[in-house]
Amino acid sequence: MHRFGFVLTAAALAVMGVAGCATKKFVHTQTAPLVEHSDQLDRKTSANNQQIHEVDDRAQAGIRQAQGSADAANQNADNANKAAGNAESAATSAVHRADSLDSVVKGLDNYKQAAEVSVTFGFDKALLTKEDREQLDTFAAQLSSAKGYILEVTGGTDSVGAAQYNYDLSQRRADAVVQYLAAKYAIPAHRFYLIGIGKDKEVAPNTTAEGRKQNRRVQVQLLSNTGIAAAASAAVQ
Repeated sequence: MHRFGFVLTAAALAVMGVAGCATKKFVHTQTAPLVEHSDQLDRKTSANNQQIHEVDDRAQAGIRQAQGSADAANQNADNANKAAGNAESAATSAVHRADSLDSVVKGLDNYKQAAEVSVTFGFDKALLTKEDREQLDTFAAQLSSAKGYILEVTGGTDSVGAAQYNYDLSQRRADAVVQYLAAKYAIPAHRFYLIGIGKDKEVAPNTTAEGRKQNRRVQVQLLSNTGIAAAASAAVQ
């Protein structure tokens, strides 16, 4: 009897052991996919975060590069504008401005007119036309043979408008001629004597359209120093 009870007890324990093993295997079988899936999610999340960071880094680098290019372009534009401003200043800042040559040129009696040119402007304009530039080019061709010369640049206007406005306009027209000649032919600024007379001295009646057109002009006179020319001639002899 005791032997039969022992057998039953052993059988029961064996069944419980088998059942316990089966339960562990079942739990492992059910939870393993969940763990694996969780690991996959973690890896994907990490990979996505890495990609997001890489994209953000590339975007930031692109933005910095674009900003750098924009800054460089702005700096180049500023430098170009400054260079243009310096060139314009160099062409006009040292130009003598006077009401007449008598007050600024010593020994003016030694200067004689060797050539002259006159260019006209549109109404209320101070821009040189192609024809104007061609006339100035022809005039400038004579400068290479001139000795100790000066250029008297006289700007004028017609009678339309206020006096002060016309004085300023006549100066701007004379400046346009000076800048063109100085820049293209490397004429030193000290050779220019600029006079803006506004509407004070007309060369034609302002009562007609043609007369007003002639008064909207800049006249350039090439004055050569005859004293220097005479001295050079005597030295050669």
